[in-house]
Amino acid sequence: MKKSLIVLFLAITLTGCGGGGSSVAEESFVSGDGAITFIKADDRKISPTISGMTLSGQTYTYQKNKVAVVNVWASWCSPCRAEAPTLVALAKKYSDVEFIGILTRDNPANAEAFERRFKIPYPTVIDDSILSGFRGSLSANAIPTTVVLDNQGRVAARISGVVTVASLSQLIERVSQT
Repeated sequence: MKKSLIVLFLAITLTGCGGGGSSVAEESFVSGDGAITFIKADDRKISPTISGMTLSGQTYTYQKNKVAVVNVWASWCSPCRAEAPTLVALAKKYSDVEFIGILTRDNPANAEAFERRFKIPYPTVIDDSILSGFRGSLSANAIPTTVVLDNQGRVAARISGVVTVASLSQLIERVSQT
C-alpha cells in the first residue's frame, strides 16, 4: 500500500514537470494591451532600414517615401491571428500606404501557411533583427506590435497589441496629414 502511494505521488509530481509542447518563443511571448502611442512630427526619429528576404523569396526594401504600416507578428500568436483580417482589409482600403510584415520568432513554413490562410497581400520580411533598430523610438514591445511610419520614414505611432479598424485607420489618417 505504501509503495503504491509513493508511485502515485511520483507519477503526479512528474507529470506536472512536462513542458506541454510549448516553444521557447511562446513562453516568452508578451501580449500588448492595445495601447496607442503617437509622436508629434518634430519629435520623430528615422526608422531603421526595413529590408530583407520575404516569405515569398523576394528581396524587399522599404523606400521611405510614403506612409507605411509595419506589423510585427508570428503564426503561433493568437492575437496576430485575430488582427490579420483587419490588416488585410486596411491594406486594401489604404492602397497608397505601404503595409509590411516583420516575422519574429517563427519558422517560415508556419508563417507561409498563416499568410495563405489569411490571404496577406503585403510582403513579410523574415529578419527580426530589424526590430532592434526601433529601440531609439517606439520599440516593438509586444507581439503583435504595429508601427506607423510617416512619408519621410520616421516613426510616428505604435499600437502595442491587436489593431482594430478604428485605431489603425485613425493613425493612418493622422500620420498621412502630417
